[in-house]
Amino acid sequence: MTTSLDLYCVMGNPIAHSRSPWIHARFARLTGEPLHYERRLVPIDGFARALRDFAAEGGRGCNVTVPFKLEAAQLATHRSERVQLAGAANTLSLRDGAIHADNTDGLGLVADIEQGAGVPLAGRDVLLVGAGGAAAGVLGPLLRRRPRRIAVVNRTAARAQALVASHAALASLQKTELLALEIQAPGADFDIIINATASSLEGAAAPVPASVLRPGSLAYDMMYGPAAQGFLDWAAQHGAQPRDGLGMLVEQAAEAFLIWRGLRPPSAQVLAELRAAIAAGA
Repeated sequence: MTTSLDLYCVMGNPIAHSRSPWIHARFARLTGEPLHYERRLVPIDGFARALRDFAAEGGRGCNVTVPFKLEAAQLATHRSERVQLAGAANTLSLRDGAIHADNTDGLGLVADIEQGAGVPLAGRDVLLVGAGGAAAGVLGPLLRRRPRRIAVVNRTAARAQALVASHAALASLQKTELLALEIQAPGADFDIIINATASSLEGAAAPVPASVLRPGSLAYDMMYGPAAQGFLDWAAQHGAQPRDGLGMLVEQAAEAFLIWRGLRPPSAQVLAELRAAIAAGA
């Protein structure tokens, strides 16, 4: 890295698995933007300090992943409409001594479902598994695509109910039925199932019964790599169409790059290159 490169990073815990540095390096090369992007492992109780240190080093922006998205929103001095609705942020811009927060997760998820997987959300029945920062970050953009129904389930039912309540006005505006259901009995035959829980980090399948799936359902895990494999195997065994979150990762990164640099990189090309690199063992 030279002093002529603008500094960006991704902060999380764990973080060693993150493909974000590879993605942003490709974005930078393809667009000619002068930046350096790196991983930063942050202690569970050390996010605020890590962010201050990064800003002091001249950092221009950072992505935020598990488990700091809620804290990132709270620390921000300026919050986008998406962050205000979700209460979670994954993209921070550092300028003029201020922290500007946005959330590109939902934009990335919607783009990968509709363009990458070729599944339109409008008029569909969607099951969102989880009610933490990851789920909160995507619910608003999902609602804006006007599915027929979104059901939210979570191991702690009160969190699902709170997430639904915070998005009730938007759901009404979009004419989408939004409700919280019991995770043990969420109903059946959803068109799209989205796993936004931390269970994927342990390689576990989704904590919902297989009855939520039907042949041809899109079963989407927001994680990728080995962490998503348990869910993907579970979905395939029950006749669903499994898809990991690698496309979401690239698409949300492209939106963050747009926020930081003012231009959108070729995300489809980079996703194809990334999948090829992973298949080759890179």
